[in-house]
Amino acid sequence: MKYAKLPAFSGIELNKLLLKDNWTEHGYRKHGISKKKCINNRTRVTIIPNDSNPLPDGTLSAILGPKQTGLGKKGLSKLLNK
Repeated sequence: MKYAKLPAFSGIELNKLLLKDNWTEHGYRKHGISKKKCINNRTRVTIIPNDSNPLPDGTLSAILGPKQTGLGKKGLSKLLNK
């Protein structure tokens, strides 16, 4: 089975998309901007690189994965359509 490739996003573009999903800026860190959101009584925190270069596929997959934002590909596509 072949998986669809994720679209290329820069850290700046991903930050804007997460703002649409009610993520708040939690501060600036060495490697980027810290984002925070409470989901089902669990606070999730992730750090998005503040860079205009496209994020590597592995980094984008990890950010969208269940341990960080929990959005996945479907959640990302919903944010793009907002």
